[in-house]
Amino acid sequence: MRIRIVDAFTDRPFAGNPAGVLLLDAFPADDRLQDIAREVNHAETAFAHRLPEGGSADWALRWFTPVTEVAMCGHATLATAHVLHTTGAHEGPVRFATRSGVLVATPGADGSITLDFPTAPLTPVAVPDGVAGALGAEPVAAFDTGPQVGDLLLELADEKAVLDLAPDHKALAAYSARGIIATARAADPARGHDFVSRCFFPNVGIDEDPVTGSAHTALAPHWSARLGRSELTGRQASARAGVVRTALRGERTLLTGRAVTVIEGELLA
Repeated sequence: MRIRIVDAFTDRPFAGNPAGVLLLDAFPADDRLQDIAREVNHAETAFAHRLPEGGSADWALRWFTPVTEVAMCGHATLATAHVLHTTGAHEGPVRFATRSGVLVATPGADGSITLDFPTAPLTPVAVPDGVAGALGAEPVAAFDTGPQVGDLLLELADEKAVLDLAPDHKALAAYSARGIIATARAADPARGHDFVSRCFFPNVGIDEDPVTGSAHTALAPHWSARLGRSELTGRQASARAGVVRTALRGERTLLTGRAVTVIEGELLA
């Protein structure tokens, strides 16, 4: 069984967000998938198998962190589409059947891939008591991102506040179903990005996710409303960092990025 490690939302190795990708004939038992994801030990491992022709989707796709299955994952979807296209397993747009419905990944002429994801509904909420202490900065606004994403989005005063965060991950786990998205407007848009973010997901076994596609389904409508533009570029400012180009299309958000395969091998167990 071939296994690949792909760095997503980056155009160079050892940056962006690494994901395991396995193309299968069918899904084995869930505990087998979870064991493999635990062994890979990246934020997510993606498992995909081809579906019969003539249906609403081309491939079935599931995502597992080292501790649980998740309902949506952007970077591992991008990584899977990258593997399908670079290996010749699929040509053109690919439709994935997932727990979040059918998600489409379309390759671009420049080597990028665009994901078509549902836009997260944003609901303003009061900044929860104690979250500033757990995060390590005082939010200026807070938003619920709805059940599909399951995060609390916190806008901070400026980019430096996001970059300087050193949160108490255990304490953050109390404030949302999945985790916390911390974001701010870019200090200097001339550097190529409109906003920055960092994402912390202790409830699914990921203290800090390097680059989170699903979070950008909430970041896109948030910053599009703030900045008055439907197409933006976000930089997720983790230690590995990565770039996500977003385009808000009403109930759908397009997420565009690149990916690089860095490891390919055989799963022996």
